[in-house]
Amino acid sequence: MNSLTIDEIKKINFKISDQSPIIKPFNCSYIVADPSLLTPDKAPDGKWHIFFHTIFGIYRFESTDGINFNKAEKIITRAMRPDINLIDGEYYLFYEGTQSLLVKGLNVVGLARWESEIFCIKSKDLKSWSSPEKVIAHTREYEKDKHGISISNPFLIKLDDKYRMYYSCGQTFIKDCGFCEPTYISYAESEKICDSYVSAAKPIISPDRDKFYINLCSGCIKVYKLKDGFIGIQNGIYEKDGKSHSGIVLLTSTDGINFNFEKILVEPKMHINGDWMNQFVYASHLVKYGNKLRLYFNARNKADILSGRECIGFAEAEINL
Repeated sequence: MNSLTIDEIKKINFKISDQSPIIKPFNCSYIVADPSLLTPDKAPDGKWHIFFHTIFGIYRFESTDGINFNKAEKIITRAMRPDINLIDGEYYLFYEGTQSLLVKGLNVVGLARWESEIFCIKSKDLKSWSSPEKVIAHTREYEKDKHGISISNPFLIKLDDKYRMYYSCGQTFIKDCGFCEPTYISYAESEKICDSYVSAAKPIISPDRDKFYINLCSGCIKVYKLKDGFIGIQNGIYEKDGKSHSGIVLLTSTDGINFNFEKILVEPKMHINGDWMNQFVYASHLVKYGNKLRLYFNARNKADILSGRECIGFAEAEINL
């Protein structure tokens, strides 16, 4: 990604693949969400690997083309929102460590407080994984609210002399959904991959009634270092025509901390294959392979917590190398 410029990214228009959705809910889970991928050049077997969560934990699927995925394994329970990284020959899977499924259910109906922080497991081969290590613990007041403590949506980037992990935190109750979404976006930095992170004194993105794409809450962000700066791919949560929605937008930055809105990348809408992305387009992962960019994301057809379903699809764009 660092071979591209901000202007080159700004000119790109993504098209939703007609083959989407590529992963649908399975095994009694009503969601598959928050995809994070390894392209074949970063995988030990030359395949595509996608990590995502259901209500039962984080899974890994594999594919020869990045479209038709086969189930490989369930990696860990009490975990969601994965972020896979290859660093110096080892795989680091960061994720939001959560409570049990029962406690999560009680939290939704207001009978328990939410508690989540960022953890990491490691692997040399994507098959055998280490024990979890806590990476980012609750240290800032803005990470806590009346619903509990929420530190989620990790996304790691490497800078010259340190690592920076972006994360979401806090919880805003979305009335028509019946559940919470992340209020703020912040970051933490460390010279080490898995510990000694210090979180920013205040969030870098907060809800703003004057910005249409985050007029309810901030959702999450994935940040990529380019040749001449940074881009952020954010899905904010917003209200429109009396309903909540989420869309994916492009942000730009000179320092990866102060971001400016550029344009909408993917909006919720009806699709050739049904209503699977009709109301919400959520967390994404941008990957480059050859002369194409793929933006994988999960989407939700309707707000209601009981009847809504979430699938994973992708959009694609060609780039001029």
